[in-house]
Amino acid sequence: MSPTSRRRPRYAVGCALAAIAATLASPVWADPAPTYAQLLAQLGEAPATLEAGANYDAAEARVRQARVRPNPVLGLDVENAYGSGPYSGLNNADMTLALSQDLELWGRRGTRVAAARAEAGAVGLQRDLAVIDAAGRLALVYAEAEAAQRRATLAEETLTLTVADARAALALVEEGREPLLRGIQGEAEAASARATRDEAVAERDAAYARLTAVAMIPAPVTQIDASLLDETPTPVGSAIEDAPTVRVAEAQRIAAERRIDVQRAQARPDINASVGLRRFEAEDATALTFGLSMPLPLFDRNRGNIDAAQAEFRAADARLMSARQDAQADRAAAVARLAASVRRVNAADAGVTAAEEAYRLSRIGFESGRISQVELRVTRTALVNARSAAVDARLARVRAEIDLARLDGRAPFQGAL
Repeated sequence: MSPTSRRRPRYAVGCALAAIAATLASPVWADPAPTYAQLLAQLGEAPATLEAGANYDAAEARVRQARVRPNPVLGLDVENAYGSGPYSGLNNADMTLALSQDLELWGRRGTRVAAARAEAGAVGLQRDLAVIDAAGRLALVYAEAEAAQRRATLAEETLTLTVADARAALALVEEGREPLLRGIQGEAEAASARATRDEAVAERDAAYARLTAVAMIPAPVTQIDASLLDETPTPVGSAIEDAPTVRVAEAQRIAAERRIDVQRAQARPDINASVGLRRFEAEDATALTFGLSMPLPLFDRNRGNIDAAQAEFRAADARLMSARQDAQADRAAAVARLAASVRRVNAADAGVTAAEEAYRLSRIGFESGRISQVELRVTRTALVNARSAAVDARLARVRAEIDLARLDGRAPFQGAL
């Protein structure tokens, strides 16, 4: 091969590396996102929180409605009218104006109010659980966006290292210490690193968009300055009975028990009392009327509704048992995952430190000709994998904290809401 033919491929390799390196110097315009604590303070405006609050307001309104007594009934009866003989027309008609009222005996009103209060209590706990879930979702989306940002930065750094290594390999090729193949391999590695960087940037932008939508941030997020991945969670010990899911199940069981009392009260007859005034036209006289009325429970004793309420109570009791078992198992698993993730983060950080030192030494050895390009590529890959593992470990720690915080009834990395 002539010197000219050898020089052209080397020149092409150098131009390709220069083009790749030029893309690293482009400016980045950043619009930092609010901190996680700031977004958490605005959680009351989230759709899930608003929905849960509206459901609780509706339950409270039903409690107020349950306290209201039934309206009295005003009736007007006309007798002995439009008949024959002396009863033609209204001249000799007898008219009665009466007012009747359902007395709500047998504890009807009390059981109805108690059932409505129990339902409102369960809905209130569901509202609190919805807020906790919304906080956990916010923490996860925030952490995923930050992790995507770190992966994009890592991809940028990897591209920089790859280009630098390729340039060093090209210099050795120019000196005749390495074959032209090494320069071509370096160009291919740089192109692959650039594609990986572009993919990581796209994932980062998508994560930013999700964070903007979930947190309802007015301006699109383009950077996260306040780190959540580096936050160290502090486990808070709590009893299984204090888990929000268990408390909700307990409240639902109480509400189901109150509904049994309502149906039993409905099985007792309604007692209506009435008082009225009757006008006797023929005698030109008036008199008071009194009365009591009640249905005879011959056919409908509300047995079907009572049995249904009792079955619903048994179902709620089973759900409570299941919630306690799940909370106990989930908490043990969450505590174990959190402890493991903390150890994983420490190990990953140590791995990054070791990989950085190994790459530094291999780069010195490569430039001095004592280490091959293959060995340099291996140490660079190990460094990239170690840094990526550190990001994954921190994201796993955030997920473990989210799971444990839900069982503790608090926002991740925060106290009780």
